Order: sequence, then structure tokens, then C-alpha cells
Amino acid sequence: MSRKLRTMAVAAAAAVNLGTGAYAQGSLPTDQAVRSVVLVHGAFADGSGWRGVYDILTARGYRVSVVQNPLTSLEDDVAATHRAIDRLDGPTILVGHSYGGTVITEAGVNPNVAGLVYVSALAPDVGETTGDQFSEIPAPADFVIETGADGFGFVNSEKFKIGFAGDTSDPDAAFLRDSQVPINMEIFGTPVSHAAWKEKPSWAVVATEDNAIDPELLRHTADRIGAVSVEVPGSHVVFLTQPEAVADVIDTAARSAHTN
Repeated sequence: MSRKLRTMAVAAAAAVNLGTGAYAQGSLPTDQAVRSVVLVHGAFADGSGWRGVYDILTARGYRVSVVQNPLTSLEDDVAATHRAIDRLDGPTILVGHSYGGTVITEAGVNPNVAGLVYVSALAPDVGETTGDQFSEIPAPADFVIETGADGFGFVNSEKFKIGFAGDTSDPDAAFLRDSQVPINMEIFGTPVSHAAWKEKPSWAVVATEDNAIDPELLRHTADRIGAVSVEVPGSHVVFLTQPEAVADVIDTAARSAHTN
């Protein structure tokens, strides 16, 4: 099925759910197997940006855990994600934003993971690195990373809003800029050893105004991994500025995923 048709199918399914009140508070069907969600942030951020998505999903009846990646190594971030998955002790939808897509690609082989949702995210294949994803479609020019002497990187302060959070307010962009979590830049050169999207059903949110990962790369990635793709108007931090749309995709994934 083409990306366009997959997108239309998801939109139709969401419309049916909304029309029947399926998204009312605490209304998960008693026979729905997947009732848990793990949210994984990317580089230069922390888990607090997921608050809007968290509030919506918990109101709908999901149990949600937010990973706090140390961003010190891919191994450390994957370990943090496995801990969150294992604590929920049941079939789970694993969600990753940006570099968090690399993390869920590696960690998603956890047997409790029933499906993957990539939110403006990367999805390497086995042996590929996060950095490899940009070989054919580079990051937009306004996304500028500055690396310190210790090897940890920050998004350039002057370019932060336009490159990372273009649809946020000036005060919110300033807070995100000044609360950045630096990432060990060696992570971008670390290859993944598993590609969970090869064996788990996947969904992808494409932020159409992303200025950190080119939307064409997001579309190419969604097609390559066979994800159900949903386009949402928004910047790289679409999970923060469009939490309802992102939560709807996660909800659809949970309702659609099947467990063994």
C-alpha cells in the first residue's frame, strides 16, 4: 500500500473512532490488549516535552511511562528504555522522537513491545548509524549543532527556534533552548544491532514543517520501514505543539496492534 493510501486509511480510522466517542476519558475497551505506552525523547531534550501527549493518553485510559534518556551513549539510552518497558509488564506501544527513533529501533525488540511509533524520527537499519540517515537528505541549513571540547553537542542558541521549535512561542522556545540536554556526539556514529521495525508494526508522524529533519527524509524513512504514515503540520517538536494529533496516532497504533 502506498504512503498516501496508508495515511488516508489511518485518517479514516481516526474519524470513525472520534465519531463514536472512542476517545472519551478512560474508555479503553475491556478486550483491548495493548494498554501501555512508553515515550522516548530525542537529543537536546528531556521527557518533560511529552507532557501534553502523556495527559491525553492517560485520560483515555492508558498507562504511560516517560523515559529520561541520559544521552551519554546509545547503549545507556536503550537500557533506560528497556527499564521503562519492563516496569509496565505488558504489551506496549513504544514511541520515539527524532534520535529517539534510533533508540526504539534498537530497544523495540523487547518482547513486550507490540508496535512502534516514530514521531519526526529516524529509523536506522542494522549496521547503520543515526548519522547515516542524513547521507542522501541532509539536515536543513538552519539546524546547527555546536560540539564542545568534551564531545557533547548543543543546538546553536541563535538558530534554536527556527531550527528546532519553529511553531512554539518565543518564551517556550527560549525555555527549550536554555534547558537543552547535551548529547554525546559519538552516539550519532554508533550503529544499531537490531531493527525492530522489521518485525513490529510501525507508524510514523511526519511533521510537515520540520526544520531539523527534512520532511522528505521523514517520508522516505516511513516508506522504507513500511510504516503507516500520518502527516501533521508542525515543527520538529510536533509532539509538543500538536499533542492531540500525535496522541491520536499512538492510540490508533495501540488499538491496531496485535499480541501473540
